[in-house]
Amino acid sequence: MQTRVWALVFSCGALMAGAAEPNVITSRRAKADFALSADPAAPAWKGVLPAIAERDRRGALVPGHRTEIRSLWTPKHLYLLFVCPFEELYLKPDPTTTAETNKLWEWDVAEAFLGTDFKDIKKYKEYQVSPQGEWVDLAIDRGAQPPSHDASWNSGFEAKARLDRGQKVWYGEMRIPLESLGVAAAKAGVEMRANFYRLQGPPPRTYINWQPVNSDSYHTPEAFGLLRLQD
Repeated sequence: MQTRVWALVFSCGALMAGAAEPNVITSRRAKADFALSADPAAPAWKGVLPAIAERDRRGALVPGHRTEIRSLWTPKHLYLLFVCPFEELYLKPDPTTTAETNKLWEWDVAEAFLGTDFKDIKKYKEYQVSPQGEWVDLAIDRGAQPPSHDASWNSGFEAKARLDRGQKVWYGEMRIPLESLGVAAAKAGVEMRANFYRLQGPPPRTYINWQPVNSDSYHTPEAFGLLRLQD
């Protein structure tokens, strides 16, 4: 009986601890860099708990699109894995994975917005992957007039995707050089500003975000949460 009580107390405490920082996603340190597979069952991802994105831009639940975001890091790279259930696909014809696809956001994508400048939060980087493995990266400056979304910027990040039409889910994985984010010395405790999004399906598009932006635009850095490196 006493064991059950302590187990219940521990469980409730863990839930409260998770709820205490609903705007934080933790990135666990990986043993070493690894090949991208877009597979949550791959050894590197074993035991990595996800953050959940299941709400639209203004915080309403989006049924059927409960997205999981997992993260790992090494001294050189940040890894992100998206698990993306869908109801309908909206894919670009004639995809290419050998060069970036500008305006990829006009089709189905998962997106990571990441920034390390806490003094100028309107400057950050944007990384996207599609269900077909297309990709694009951009340097964003929302403080510029007009706002700058520089698609010519090149982070050197890699992306891989896997589409399971039968189960109606697609998987997108990113390996982002931490240097491209301005992280010179990665270590546990380092934080960056972050938000994660999806655009899914034909018009009218389905919008899913981790931290609701309460705006028509995902480019609302005031709504970002935190990504924190941990051992």
